[in-house]
Amino acid sequence: MTIIGDMKMTKYTIGVDFGTLSGRAVLVNARTGEEIASSVYKYPHGVMDKTLEDGTPLGIDWALEDPQDYIDVLSHAVPQVIKKSGVSPKDIIGIGTDFTACTVMPVKADGTPLCFLPQYKSRPHAYVKLWKHHAAQDKANKLNEMAAERGEKWLNNYGGKISSEWAIPKIWQIADEDPEIYDAMDRFIEAADWIIWQLCGKETRNACTAGYKEIWNKKTGFPSNDFFRALDPKLEHVVDEKLSRNIMPLGKKAGTLTEKAAEMTGLLPGTAVAVGNVDAHVCVPAVGIDGPGKMLAIMGTSTCHILMGTEEHQVPGMCGVVEDGVLPGYFGYEAGQSCVGDHFAWFIKNCLPASYKEEAEKEGKNIYQFLRERAEKLKPGESGLLALDWWNGNRSILVDVDLSGMMLGMTLQTKPEEMYRALIEATAYGTRMIIENYRKHGVPVNEFYASGGIPQKDPMTMQIYSDIINMPIKIAGSAQGPAFGSAIFASVAAGEKAGGYDSIFEAARSMGKIKDKIYKPILSNARIYDKLFAEYRILHDYFGRGENDVMKRLKVIKKNVMEGE
Repeated sequence: MTIIGDMKMTKYTIGVDFGTLSGRAVLVNARTGEEIASSVYKYPHGVMDKTLEDGTPLGIDWALEDPQDYIDVLSHAVPQVIKKSGVSPKDIIGIGTDFTACTVMPVKADGTPLCFLPQYKSRPHAYVKLWKHHAAQDKANKLNEMAAERGEKWLNNYGGKISSEWAIPKIWQIADEDPEIYDAMDRFIEAADWIIWQLCGKETRNACTAGYKEIWNKKTGFPSNDFFRALDPKLEHVVDEKLSRNIMPLGKKAGTLTEKAAEMTGLLPGTAVAVGNVDAHVCVPAVGIDGPGKMLAIMGTSTCHILMGTEEHQVPGMCGVVEDGVLPGYFGYEAGQSCVGDHFAWFIKNCLPASYKEEAEKEGKNIYQFLRERAEKLKPGESGLLALDWWNGNRSILVDVDLSGMMLGMTLQTKPEEMYRALIEATAYGTRMIIENYRKHGVPVNEFYASGGIPQKDPMTMQIYSDIINMPIKIAGSAQGPAFGSAIFASVAAGEKAGGYDSIFEAARSMGKIKDKIYKPILSNARIYDKLFAEYRILHDYFGRGENDVMKRLKVIKKNVMEGE
């Protein structure tokens, strides 16, 4: 196809999304946003949360990965997507990537991960710490206490709490528990930035992960060296020695593909490489969002809620507000839920009787489909159940990984499908808490969009969400939301002269898309869910705000028993 006017041949971009368990690549028409081909590569190592590959035991709440898996995505999924598309590499003008965050690793000055070096193979702190690595919670607690005592103003930009999932608690954990690894690392870097390093041969840092995960601010920079020294003398110069003050805006070109990276991916040397980004945030232009008041929920293993505003507000319990952190010219707000898809998968794996699985097999149905068909026959409130969605702690609005899940109202008549639906409803209540919290603190939420695997595959869940939040829900047009968003940012990195765009807003309007299907709240359901949500809120505050810390006391008892104390 030819573009009439400038007679340029159609150009394409590639987006690569590095998720928790796999990486996926998508090749997109840079003019129309049409997805030409996609490819998924499952990580061979996956998440290491009990032991390293060699059997070295890990502690409680650890979650590690091997960065070789990320390289393998580049060498498998990207060539595969080019082959499937039939598009010539000369017509591919850019590549963009995104990552789960905060996913960080210690590396040498040349970018070599410490876990690649033989002497550190059995050292857990040498590996990638995944976003859901919560073993640095004690460091996060101390950091928050110190920041509050000192009156550090930046703390309010993160809802009053820095999460154990973020970078500083994680690097502090390394400095405290394995100082040899801390001294051996030359850089502590987000996987989102490390993968760009592998592609274009130089270290860059992006404004999204720096702003949301590393306590960086566009106007004021990082917290002072004095603050870091107060935490731990080892950390006094952590920014200059292990991180970086050279932060690049989103949508910019980080560099171009090296010869080595070109050979690995099948692309041409010199292809534009976009600055790294976060999986949730990169989805915003993928659904065509180009202004404030429109919340996007990226729903998968966990859920991340992205929202833009025209003003900076301090909102308790949010993950952060960052100027230009999502799109230029706006304050980007982030909130999230630590357990959504994981939640449902846990239930099916551990709580279903054999008879359900046998019946599903007999009917030739996937167990999710089988359970969903039973659950969707239930009316709101019919089960008499109410659950708290904290199976992996609470990210927003309580910011407390030590909280745990709960289900109330079970009887001898309770059925698995009722429990399953109650868990789904619980995650929707959690989202409503986030929406209402923003509105309460001056940040409008006028529209709701959803992206990710759940919105694409599960109509029942999306209808429940619409009923509970009492808002229409628009669904992303791409099944590969983050990868598609990365492809859009790649078109901006390439620029208009190469066949892309000079503005992310232009790119979003041309390439972003939503499905025709819109989920609208059913009034009768919404009224019942209002009553159930009122009960959820009572339990949320009772167990989550300190009135009854039984969940934390149980965790302490568990830890002491496991450690033989």
